[in-house]
Amino acid sequence: MRIKHLVVGSALACVATALACAEPSGQEPEAQAAAPGPQQQASSETYSEYRPGTTEVRPGQWRAPEFDPPSILDYKPNPMLVTEENLVTSAKFPVIDIHSHQRATEENMEELVAEMDELNVQVLVNLSGGSGDELRERVETVRNGPYPDRFRLFANVDFGGVGPGWGEQAAEQLRQDVEAGAIGLKVFKSLGMTNLKLDGTRLQVDDPELDPVWAMAGELDIPVLIHTAEPPAFFEEPDYSNERWLELALFPSRRNFRPDQVDFETLLQERDRMMLKHPDTKFIAAHFGYHAHDLQRGAEVLDSIPNLYLDLSAVLYDFGRQPRAAREFFIEYQDRLIFGKDAYQPREFPYYWRVFETADEYFDYYRDYHAYWKLYGMDLPDDVLRKIYYENALAVTPGLPTSAYGG
Repeated sequence: MRIKHLVVGSALACVATALACAEPSGQEPEAQAAAPGPQQQASSETYSEYRPGTTEVRPGQWRAPEFDPPSILDYKPNPMLVTEENLVTSAKFPVIDIHSHQRATEENMEELVAEMDELNVQVLVNLSGGSGDELRERVETVRNGPYPDRFRLFANVDFGGVGPGWGEQAAEQLRQDVEAGAIGLKVFKSLGMTNLKLDGTRLQVDDPELDPVWAMAGELDIPVLIHTAEPPAFFEEPDYSNERWLELALFPSRRNFRPDQVDFETLLQERDRMMLKHPDTKFIAAHFGYHAHDLQRGAEVLDSIPNLYLDLSAVLYDFGRQPRAAREFFIEYQDRLIFGKDAYQPREFPYYWRVFETADEYFDYYRDYHAYWKLYGMDLPDDVLRKIYYENALAVTPGLPTSAYGG
């Protein structure tokens, strides 16, 4: 469902708690306009070179604000831009969310399905299915529940303590998990980043001991959805030139810039070598393989690894700030892209629908610590929407329900 109207910026922006939007009582507007604010300086000096706390106001002239600047957390200007707004509350076509971590239980299943129906999400795939008895219990909960075709699970492998013979044992466990009902394998980002081998060294993504696991996935005809690395900004110092400064300031675990930590390029090279070594196995790179900021490289990776697909989860902020280039990429590689959301937050899905389905301009992203910039719609063709929403997922993942997609 699409709600269409115009958005008009407020005539006044409240940007910090120290500035009030309402006129103080007991003071005439004329007097109020003449009185300086409590933080106002008498004058603002201009400098011939940059100094911290100044901005270039003319070529070769820098000036500091007369008011104390607000915190990055408080500065939320209200745009004056008037634009058309198309709020898409339900996806245009049924959606398979290939990248979720939401567990369906007897207690929450009714509520989940009601939310999914409003969004037009047909199937939710829980990538955190576990293994062994844990996985079997979760599969049975879905199978025996009232909505057996609305949820699916991927199995997981514990990559801790890898040593001689580990690969064959892990591959056999994966076979058993698929027989129990798992429809894919999810590999978490700890592989390559924090997992250690028995000898205490870093477990590389392309370690030969892992080959039996990737080969088994190919034999079983299940996809491997693998999360490798993090956004490249997480591997850089969190100084004021880092566009993800706020996120790194909020979440210490996302800082990967220390000299003793593996770097971004090394991780991606290991991932690509591993995938090329197993051409009969289908791989889905989580979070667009962290190439959404560099679509040219994303194209090169897809061209060089024909058994690779990219999921769209948690990188909407990059598609939405380059809508024309992203649109061209999605059309060119429409058979290689699969919808995923990651965190299950129902109120956030419509942002994806709006970016993918409309030509709207200059609207907010749903988490300001991910992106301080605005988004723009890609206005994708219907045939591309169908492919990214459900057709590609069905082609790559045989264990998904095949009904209720309208042909």
